[in-house]
Amino acid sequence: MLFTSWAFLLFLAVLVPLYYLVPKRVQWIVLLLANAVFVGFAGLTGAIYLTATIVTVYLATRAIDALFRKQKETIAAMKATHTKEERKKARLGFERKRRIVLIACLCVNVGILFVLKYGAAIGRLSASLLHTPAFGQELALTMGISFYTFSSIGYLLDVYRETVETQKNPFKLALFISFFPLLVQGPISRYDILGEQLLAPHTFSGERFLSGALRITWGYWKKLIVADRLLVAVKALCARPQVYCGDFVFVEMLLYAACLYADFTGGIDITIGIGEWFGVTVEENFFRPYFSKNISEYWRRWHMTLGEWFKRYVYYPLSVSKPMRMLSQKSRKLGVGVSRRLPVYLATLLVWALTGVWHGSNWTFLVWGLLNGIVILLSEECKPLYARFHARFPRLTESVFYRGFTVIRTVLLLSSLRLLDCYATVKDAFGAFFSMFTTWNWGAVFRGGIQSLGLSWADYGVALFGVLAMFALSMAQRKAPIRKRIMAHGTTASVCVLLVLIGTILVFGRYGFGFDAGQFIYNRF
Repeated sequence: MLFTSWAFLLFLAVLVPLYYLVPKRVQWIVLLLANAVFVGFAGLTGAIYLTATIVTVYLATRAIDALFRKQKETIAAMKATHTKEERKKARLGFERKRRIVLIACLCVNVGILFVLKYGAAIGRLSASLLHTPAFGQELALTMGISFYTFSSIGYLLDVYRETVETQKNPFKLALFISFFPLLVQGPISRYDILGEQLLAPHTFSGERFLSGALRITWGYWKKLIVADRLLVAVKALCARPQVYCGDFVFVEMLLYAACLYADFTGGIDITIGIGEWFGVTVEENFFRPYFSKNISEYWRRWHMTLGEWFKRYVYYPLSVSKPMRMLSQKSRKLGVGVSRRLPVYLATLLVWALTGVWHGSNWTFLVWGLLNGIVILLSEECKPLYARFHARFPRLTESVFYRGFTVIRTVLLLSSLRLLDCYATVKDAFGAFFSMFTTWNWGAVFRGGIQSLGLSWADYGVALFGVLAMFALSMAQRKAPIRKRIMAHGTTASVCVLLVLIGTILVFGRYGFGFDAGQFIYNRF
């Protein structure tokens, strides 16, 4: 059930009033049933995988919780009759059992994700290396599997670390894991942030409903007016890299940057707005990323929940792990600086490799992830040079022109790396990138070239208007969230803005008969 389908709008039209008409004590049950309906539309296979995750995570966390309680009871009983060494041995025994349960559950859920996303790719790679028939086949990727698997693993690890209480009701845990707005493209939520909100009773608020409607409609506005329109041209450019090279690639970079932003943030807007309708605050996933002055800042502003997940559950544990500490000690003979940097830099590269692999099984994603990590590490190494430059030219580096330069530089750098997302092979991506410096064909671009991509000049005009509107809104939000400022002017003004957004979608949006409403780009990840 696509967010952009009439079926989904009808689904919401029935669900929202039903949620507030039933007794508050069963509101969470209504949401759980809604999740089941939403997942059911995605197919039986997806429902089976999701159920497997819910069941295994529930059983594992209950087992871990039971071992914690038994450990405390056992150690307390041993205190008067056993030595400190005996109590330590008993505690280590319980820790070992909890670790076995944790690893088993991780293997099951990461294994499902791995097989679905990478099984066929590994089969093809093995066949090419061993010159044998490929084993395995392409499996339909279950909707939202990357997002709900990561949320589930986060909850599992938090229970293991004793940072959240174990949910004893399997259906309440199922509500958290399967909350339908988050299944399409996240964000990746934590149980301690979302879990209690989903279970709490909520009273209908007209102001909150109107605020959510503004956020939802703005999301559809970005998706249907900008993203789906520009995606037509982006696909055409990527499909024929030998033809659309040189300056066409630069155009493609800019179009895809706008398209991806409108698509991903549009979907998150819809998700957050739907959450508001049910009294649930969903985490923000973006904070004006295209205003970042360097790549590290950009990744703190883009897909923030994914970055936070990797830092919380991969980077920090890996950085302080026993192998990393041993590596640091052994590398001291190379210098103190090396011994400090090596574990951190290895952890950074591993996290970025995993981030790339998370996005897909193609080599392009792995290379994309590693290049992001390498650029970040190079920037880190160059910090002393930046500091000296800023100290030498303070008036220049504090000027609005220099800040604008750093923003443009960052956007172009990230757009260049994203070429690996656009093309089917690493060779095509690098070939397209270098062609920008060897093939000068602006004349071909503007003499009908960009009109051969499936869009008219009117389409480009509408898309440009949409991009400028998104830019203006981002600038306006530096002072305060634009919705709050609109809502502060009263209900009438808010409704008028809402009607204007809906009207422009109806006039300029790409939808309806003869148009294939596109799934959100990040749904394929």
